[in-house]
Amino acid sequence: MEHGFVSRVATADWERALITGNGRQGALVYGGPCGPAGSGGQDGGGAGGPGGAGGPGDLRVTLSHERLFLPVTEPLPPPYTAPVLPELRALLYGGRPREAAGRVVALAEEEHPGYADTRWIDPLVPSATLAFIPDSPAGDHLRSCDFATGLVTQEWGGTRQEVFVSRPADVVAIRFSGARGLLRLAPIGEEPPVPVRFASAAGAGRLVLDAEFSARWPGAIEGYTVECRVVGPAEPLSGGLAVSGDVLVLARTVIRGDRPDPIEELPADFDLLLREHATVHGDLFARSSVRLGRRAQAPQERQGGGPGIERLFQAGRYAVISSSGGLPPTLQGVWSGTYDPPWCSGFTLDGNLASAVAGPAATGTPELVLPVFDLLESMMEDFRENARRLYGCRGILVPAHMSAHGLHNHFGPVWCLTFWTAGAGWLARLYHDHYAHTGDLAFLRERAWPFMTEAALFYEDFLTGNGDFAPSYSPENTPSGGDSQACVNATMDVAVARDLLRNLVHACERLGLDPARWERLLERLPGYRIAPTGELAEWVGAADPPDFPDAPGGPAGAGGPAAGGIPVADNHAHRHASHLYPLWYERDPAFDDPALEAAAVLAVRRRLAWWRGAGSDEMAFGLVQLGLAAAALGLAEEAHEALTLLAARYWREENLVSTHNRDAIFNVDVCGGLPALVAAMLVRSSLPPSGYGRVDLLPALPGAWPYGEARGLSVRGGTVDRLTWEPGRVEAVVTAWAPLLVICGPQRARVLPGETVPLTFVGLDVKLIPELEA
Repeated sequence: MEHGFVSRVATADWERALITGNGRQGALVYGGPCGPAGSGGQDGGGAGGPGGAGGPGDLRVTLSHERLFLPVTEPLPPPYTAPVLPELRALLYGGRPREAAGRVVALAEEEHPGYADTRWIDPLVPSATLAFIPDSPAGDHLRSCDFATGLVTQEWGGTRQEVFVSRPADVVAIRFSGARGLLRLAPIGEEPPVPVRFASAAGAGRLVLDAEFSARWPGAIEGYTVECRVVGPAEPLSGGLAVSGDVLVLARTVIRGDRPDPIEELPADFDLLLREHATVHGDLFARSSVRLGRRAQAPQERQGGGPGIERLFQAGRYAVISSSGGLPPTLQGVWSGTYDPPWCSGFTLDGNLASAVAGPAATGTPELVLPVFDLLESMMEDFRENARRLYGCRGILVPAHMSAHGLHNHFGPVWCLTFWTAGAGWLARLYHDHYAHTGDLAFLRERAWPFMTEAALFYEDFLTGNGDFAPSYSPENTPSGGDSQACVNATMDVAVARDLLRNLVHACERLGLDPARWERLLERLPGYRIAPTGELAEWVGAADPPDFPDAPGGPAGAGGPAAGGIPVADNHAHRHASHLYPLWYERDPAFDDPALEAAAVLAVRRRLAWWRGAGSDEMAFGLVQLGLAAAALGLAEEAHEALTLLAARYWREENLVSTHNRDAIFNVDVCGGLPALVAAMLVRSSLPPSGYGRVDLLPALPGAWPYGEARGLSVRGGTVDRLTWEPGRVEAVVTAWAPLLVICGPQRARVLPGETVPLTFVGLDVKLIPELEA
């Protein structure tokens, strides 16, 4: 199969299921001759177990919906810590960060007993499992997934099951051929964490499951209905439908209060529905591709065998396309097979979501990032409430975790997440980048500008008189020798604010506004710091802390400047690389300083050295962060090593879906991150407020890729429609919406707005295009 894969591995584990989806609804397709539920992996979940639809020896489709967050934890107002901000700052500058973090928790508990334990967000849960239990479960098993159409197929014995989720019709279409057995629709075989009243019915040509939730608070969904229209020979039997021959099932999850058109009005024509869906889905999928090697070569295989980078580029894009609908992908995309997903499978904004949507932005599908903005804009009042109550500030403050609401409820004495204030500024970069990639001036004016200015309003009020970020937080790291994640002037906070304010100045130029206000705020910010050991420091610290009478002072630690008495020596044994933010998007001009650039290079290499060890088995998207920084610095081999580690450790060959840890935790973060990293190694772009934008071709091309081709790469100011390279020669077709300077090694060319120009660069240095080794 050109786009997709075929496997003979059956599984009862939903985490190893094949995936298909339309962004709004998802389907996990699994089962077959795999023994009891759970025998195929960590957690059977899915249909097996008490109350489940099926059991050993069935074909299953577990259904889900992007808005199906089970109401478990009632949202609370964020703790009112604004009045004690001077006290928190005194503790931080005085070298008592743990006390500062603990003070927030204590104050929250005093306000509301619900804060006595760490509060989580509502989990993304499955709606039901549709199981087909064959009368005679025997025979060979084969399953496949076609990335270009979204069609998933299972064949077992004489039965063939085909599944996709239609974008135009918003329905899960399931076709059985040669079926003889029982169809059952039921909740998954787990006990939900809160009471849910289920009611099911089976009738002529119909299966229905209704769920009513026990929670009753504003904004919580009240329940849902799964309805299945069954077309073909089917008779009610044992709470399900006995089917024989060829049967079509049209299934969908309807959230309580929604009013879709009757399912009976949809055409009972699988092939027609598939053609209509494949036209839309196929257009998205076909927009970008890579070939790494000669045209006649088979796709490269990663170390130790298994799928190569090209196939993972396809698989990652497929997963993100399939889970981008009205909302962006959660940690698990649009899929869930459990009531207890890790981190509740919401939207984690201190790294995960940015990784998941980095791929669509870079690979020709910018419209798939729009759901991020829809989500954020639906929660602006919550974000304003966070800023008001936590810090007494105007503007917005985004929490690190959210699902059904945006109130800042998740924090603790160790994970002191109320101190992380970079979220809105980071997300503002996604707004600005959408404009930079598309040239949509109306979007810049009507959507990006309002969000960006609210993010900056917060900084106007929050920064101390000398421009410090206090409190501050570098996700989720603790300085070496320190005892708390709380700090002053995390490098990420400084970098995000610098980036936001530069982009606001840029936007003012485009919109004809006065940038002086934002330029003044930019001048107040701290600079970056080089650690005594030579790396870009993860904590800038406060070199000149203000005088707090009640703050016990202390000398700076050996690691450099301190926030009062807080040592800020770097800790490289960590999964995040947040201090490298100034290199992930458009490179911060501060790194034109050779000394600072050299410090960033050393920081990449020190963090990468930790990733090579056995202890670095968690959180794949940290390698995306590291690889993007390496690519921005022209560190081709380091970027390639990060990419190789991603491919070797964090993908399951049974379904080509990425994981959060090594072979553990179904997670789509690097389904977006890996394609973005490949793109960053092949093109780099920047767009100033005026004059020519810049596009660098092959800025971080590793020696492993002497030949190759890429299509449909988005850049700031236009697109690289086609890029091919071989030793000594590069060809590109570039389309521009802004004036662009295209650079390849020492050679350059200009492309003007509205032009599509074929370019050829020859006689290039072999360091740029490495020759094949003998």
